Amino acid sequence: MLKRIIHWIFILVFAGLVGCAETPDNSAGSSNSAVLNRIVAKGSLVMGTSGDMPPMTMTTKDKQVIGYDIDLGELIADSMGVKLEVKVMPFSELLPALQSGRVDLILSGMTITSRRNLNVAFSGPYMVSGKCILTKEETLANADEPSDINRADIKLAVLKGSTSEIFVETLIPDAQSIASENTNEAVDAVLKNKANALIADYPVCVVTMLRYPDQGLISVLSLLTQEPLGIALPADALLINWMDNFLHNMTLTGHLEELKSKWFEDDSWLAKLP
Repeated sequence: MLKRIIHWIFILVFAGLVGCAETPDNSAGSSNSAVLNRIVAKGSLVMGTSGDMPPMTMTTKDKQVIGYDIDLGELIADSMGVKLEVKVMPFSELLPALQSGRVDLILSGMTITSRRNLNVAFSGPYMVSGKCILTKEETLANADEPSDINRADIKLAVLKGSTSEIFVETLIPDAQSIASENTNEAVDAVLKNKANALIADYPVCVVTMLRYPDQGLISVLSLLTQEPLGIALPADALLINWMDNFLHNMTLTGHLEELKSKWFEDDSWLAKLP
């Protein structure tokens, strides 16, 4: 009960910051807040996500999209005083959708990179992740460095358009990269022995091992990289400032830790997945 009270106090207090966005004063700053003004005016926040990167974003048997990022998106919308509209699409299509204005932001376990930041803004990080290896082969699981698996006979499954794909192309160029449209397809390649290993973000590896405990999967759970996960945004100055303040308050109130505990320590949600 206490946590719920704190939650709503946070929503009510932080929502007070939105009042400034609801009534633009046509000053010089208002020209930098077109996106945030539009979101508030239409009463909905359109969030782009892949829906297949558990526990960050995933689709249940009932076709509901749940996960850490979905809960975070709900908190953002609540604090803005608008409804959340979730649009699911392949990971590789998310950034083009943001740049064309089809979504207002991206929450999908997306790493903040300098290359992506050339075209879109980022707020965060709200979590730090990293690359790990998921495989059935003991020799690959014992790899300490990318160079340990940099061989022409190694097939590595990766998510198309992800930093995992770039990671393999850059640091493991001799291996064969198998780019999949979604994470489930990449995991399936390992399960069916079409790939020797999966290179993916740490949460994906952990959850996959939980989902398939009898498949003989093993993993290098020590992170091969350090990757900051952020909220991708259009270049709207007020929206970026609002989101930075939102995440700061989420940290101060312990909400980010609560979300992490819910989705990383309690695995009851696994039963909802296909």
